[in-house]
Amino acid sequence: MATYRAGIVGAGGIAGLGILGMHDEGDIGRKKFTASHAGGYEATDDIELVAVTDVDEGKLDRFGDAWDIPEDGRYVGHEAMLEAEDLDVVSVCTPSSLHHGPVLDAARSTADPDVIWCEKPVASSVSDAEEMVAVCDETDTELLVNHSFRFTEKQERLRELVREDGILGDVHSVAMQFRMELLRNSTHLLDTLVSLLDARAERVSGYITGENEAVDSLEADTTVDDAGGGGFVVMDDGTFATVDCTVPREDSSMTMQFVGTKGKLYLNNDDGEWRYWRLEDSEHVEVDLAEWGIEGSWTWEDDYERAFPNGANHVQDLLNGTAENRSTGRAATRSLEIIVGFYLSHYTGGQVSVPMDRPLKDVEITSW
Repeated sequence: MATYRAGIVGAGGIAGLGILGMHDEGDIGRKKFTASHAGGYEATDDIELVAVTDVDEGKLDRFGDAWDIPEDGRYVGHEAMLEAEDLDVVSVCTPSSLHHGPVLDAARSTADPDVIWCEKPVASSVSDAEEMVAVCDETDTELLVNHSFRFTEKQERLRELVREDGILGDVHSVAMQFRMELLRNSTHLLDTLVSLLDARAERVSGYITGENEAVDSLEADTTVDDAGGGGFVVMDDGTFATVDCTVPREDSSMTMQFVGTKGKLYLNNDDGEWRYWRLEDSEHVEVDLAEWGIEGSWTWEDDYERAFPNGANHVQDLLNGTAENRSTGRAATRSLEIIVGFYLSHYTGGQVSVPMDRPLKDVEITSW
């Protein structure tokens, strides 16, 4: 019998129902997918998924049938689940604009979870993210944000090499590119930026295209604010970063290049190439990352799939008291600040300073 009880708020794709564009349409709602919160819990030794909630009863039953959740563990509305269940961990898998309420409600509820595993991006406004962090602090609840790259062995090892071993030295410049939809997609890029540098934005200048290519390719909601765009960011450690998320889905590759005083690093997570060059006597000399335990590059098919079992096992370690949170709400807010800053900069025609004051940090960018 499992030691810990888990519940999921939002019975959608990332929760375990399946995602159009990632999974075959005929499998959605029928198969169990590893790259999901439910799939992560199934891979642990001591966490059992016992409850799920959604406002859509049809979706709720499809999810419950796919993941063998008994009828009495299926709830219409998260308030009902939180009132009826005693839970150790709650996953919040609603659209990003609907993370705020369920996280606050779960942290304050009689379900009394020790961990809330919230999907990325943490929220759709900086104010909401800050309140989520504050309430979880007040209730002694770990807020773990599912920036899934942090739960892969390769990126964790890379973070150690950059932050602890200093293979880049002082980073001068970063160039990053990915597909459209700033909030939905560039949160991955920007969380990688703040994670590897352990830095926060200081100044942001942005451009918004107004285009949302996922509306057609993923049959997404057409009313969201999220769009393609990018800009530049000056970090509080002096690093200058450029972000380009204007590329259509079929054309895109997730690429990142870091240049520092001791070397440079190139990461391509779509074409399967990670490379590092050490700076020696003003010349860059390539060093195989395998020398430091990174075999091959990061891939969506392998590393992203394993990120969910790894994330759930990290939840288990947090519950056991044997780990420190690897993806905190405060860290997640750092990437959100940059994205909101791009929108504010575009629509005001000026640069945006971080940290933001009200009313700027109250601005909401809706996505799905």
